[in-house]
Amino acid sequence: MAALASRRGFLKAAAGTAALVGAGGALAGATAAPAAAAAGEQRIPVRRISIQLYTLRDILSQDVDGTLAALASYGYKQVEAAGVPGGLTPEEFREALDDHGIKATSAHIGIPQPFDAATWREQLRVANVLGATYVNHPYFGTDENGPIRDAAKYVALAADLNKAGRIARNFRLQFGYHNHHNEFLRQSDGRTGMDILFQETDPTLVHFQLDLYWAWRGAADPVDIINAHRGRIRQFHVKDMGVDGLFEDPGKGLIDFPRIFAQARKGGTVEFIVERDNAGTAPRQPADALDTAEVGFDFLRNVRF
Repeated sequence: MAALASRRGFLKAAAGTAALVGAGGALAGATAAPAAAAAGEQRIPVRRISIQLYTLRDILSQDVDGTLAALASYGYKQVEAAGVPGGLTPEEFREALDDHGIKATSAHIGIPQPFDAATWREQLRVANVLGATYVNHPYFGTDENGPIRDAAKYVALAADLNKAGRIARNFRLQFGYHNHHNEFLRQSDGRTGMDILFQETDPTLVHFQLDLYWAWRGAADPVDIINAHRGRIRQFHVKDMGVDGLFEDPGKGLIDFPRIFAQARKGGTVEFIVERDNAGTAPRQPADALDTAEVGFDFLRNVRF
């Protein structure tokens, strides 16, 4: 424990010198979230708990080995990749993960736009090197004019997602789509963007990675989404919302996660992925993302539903 405390202290000190802004308003030193009160007795196995490495992007770029060692010490066995840390090849990053007993079960990799099959295949090869099972397209919903309101653009994206999913299957990868909030806007044909994506994609080729924070920001109840699309929600991004409507560490904010998690079996959900978009950005320090990682793991390990 003393060695871990020393390592974390070193990481925080190193990150502090690189931060753009001071730590006013930072959540450094936050304690683990208590177990949520829930009527059920279900719990999340460790093998289903992960973290999106975008949460740790700054500290990871400074110290790959130290960051992965910290994640392993908190109990993580899985992560979701968001690219490969600068200066490393996919093979080198895979080796670093292996050294710490961590597997990149999932990866965020955007499909080429306009769609290009050869480029997509090369990106899928990287996912194979990392050892991923799931690959998810990370973002859509805006263009040069702002939030998209043209249904035809969502229909075209859905066609590309089907193409991407068909190719991914040849690489033994399961392909999905990760939402933000713009997808819940009504489009020109009266449907929301998410309606179109669910309706126009092939369930055998495209699953969904439901970001619980962004669903709420889009005024959509994740439970309603799960019930309307049973079996299609393979992963959750477990990201909380503070009283100010901004990001918060899992279990520290307003979202009733046990209520949502109780529907996971209906959704076909197999992975619960900690994320906080601003975990290590100003006014927080990059290494404060380690606190988010620890709080998130403890919350998911202890929550009952």
